[in-house]
Amino acid sequence: MTVPEERERWAPPAASLPEPRPPVEDRAAWFSYTTANDQIVWSAALSAMLGRAPAAGEMTRQILARYVHRDDLAAALGAITEAWTSRATVRATVRLMRHDGGWFDVDCRLEPMMSPDGTVRGLRGTVRDVTDRERARREDVRLTRRGETVQTSLVDPDPATGLLTRARFADEIDRALRNASGALLVLRVQGEEPDLLNRTARRLEDLIGPDQLLGRVGTNELAVLLAACNWASARKQAGALVEALRGDSGARVWGGLVRFRPDGEAGSHDLLIDAEQAWRQSREADCPITLVAHPVPARDRQGSYRNRVADALGTDRFTLYSQPILELQTNRVTRHELLLRVLDEADGPQSPTQVLDTAERLDAVFDIDLWVVERAMKLAAEQPGMGLQINLSGRSVGDPRLTAEVERLLTQYGVNPEQLTFEITETALIGNLSEARRFADRIRDLGCSLALDDFGSGYASFRYLRLFPIDLVKIDGEYVVDLVDNPQDQVLVRALVQVCQAYGIHTVAEFVQDEATLRMLREFGVDYVQGYLIGRPSPVVPGGLL
Repeated sequence: MTVPEERERWAPPAASLPEPRPPVEDRAAWFSYTTANDQIVWSAALSAMLGRAPAAGEMTRQILARYVHRDDLAAALGAITEAWTSRATVRATVRLMRHDGGWFDVDCRLEPMMSPDGTVRGLRGTVRDVTDRERARREDVRLTRRGETVQTSLVDPDPATGLLTRARFADEIDRALRNASGALLVLRVQGEEPDLLNRTARRLEDLIGPDQLLGRVGTNELAVLLAACNWASARKQAGALVEALRGDSGARVWGGLVRFRPDGEAGSHDLLIDAEQAWRQSREADCPITLVAHPVPARDRQGSYRNRVADALGTDRFTLYSQPILELQTNRVTRHELLLRVLDEADGPQSPTQVLDTAERLDAVFDIDLWVVERAMKLAAEQPGMGLQINLSGRSVGDPRLTAEVERLLTQYGVNPEQLTFEITETALIGNLSEARRFADRIRDLGCSLALDDFGSGYASFRYLRLFPIDLVKIDGEYVVDLVDNPQDQVLVRALVQVCQAYGIHTVAEFVQDEATLRMLREFGVDYVQGYLIGRPSPVVPGGLL
């Protein structure tokens, strides 16, 4: 009987590490093959490189499969066939497998051995270790591929003007806030010319100084950051810029100038909101520019924005568009994504990104989401055979009032909950993990489905597949738009689909714009697609989605 002390003292023998491969003279590493008995022999030097000699009776096909790297097996067989049929010397570079499981690179020179009658009776090969060379070559290839596939910037420039985007511009405001006092000028540009905003951006580039930054912060809004600038100088520069732009033919321009200090409470987004409110005051008063010497108190800013949201809801300045989603199994449009649009008094329907971002920061977005949900319920009741996908903001996902309202509206309109899929972003999950899980569980208890939007764009998307009862993921269109011509995106999309299939989750690919992309997505096993090839977003017309 073994006592406990003996069990504790005993330990399994340590696994031996592979012995270093001794250097071998290149000329000594060779092998030969003859057809007479399907026999292959090789030198002691090659045995040392591989870690063992060929076993007696081992067939050549077995040896090839065992000692040639599986990814190079086709190349090795092709070189052998070429040497045999052409009766000429052939060279190939392949990877060979060692007995211990490691592998190394060799240059192999294959020479046919001829019979007296002129037929090939076998091959002789000489092998030279070129691992160092090939490792360096592969590293060069890897670095080149990384350079081609990694974005040069975290935030792409605005495609219409080439200026900093709102998010990137906000980062620059925050940087300026840490260093010195300054001012922020937001300009509203309005006119009939289609290229007016781009032309105005180029004009501003000519007018501002080299130490000042430009950005596009809204649909028809440009911003100038006057960093490290005193208030008197900022007022003078802003007035001159507005006056110069107003002098351009066909342009109507209003400005809002806000002062900031490093010790102030307002951040970049607060300053942008204040400057946007200031240009609206300019337009209402029909004056060129409104000056805000001190940032608006947070409570007043929130109240003002809540009033703007309420006014927009009350005057029907929000509207819904829909974009069809094609089910690839049936080749039929079985669902639509509902998209919120903001009606600008001069420029028609606009993307709500800026409005929703601001409303979410000021805790004023719940009413907007509820407005969308209620209209989705009405549409679902009118068209019981159509599935609808509804986008929700992060704050609403974490608001316990939302699930109560969803339950109430389902009953009020008599909607089949299976028609509704609520889309949430990874940002919403990160910010409200426990609240988002409670929302997800309750929504699915009601019979609705849950979708994760922009899958693959966040740092922890795969984690959420285990944490949340997600029914469907939308593959970020960034990986789909150039899919056919981008092998790296193909690998990523295929992997995303395989992961979702393993978890029992459906997939939707966005930004599908051509037949070649559609065919590739079918091959990958994607369940649904949407994009301009399937249909562009269009205004929601009651009874018109089918």
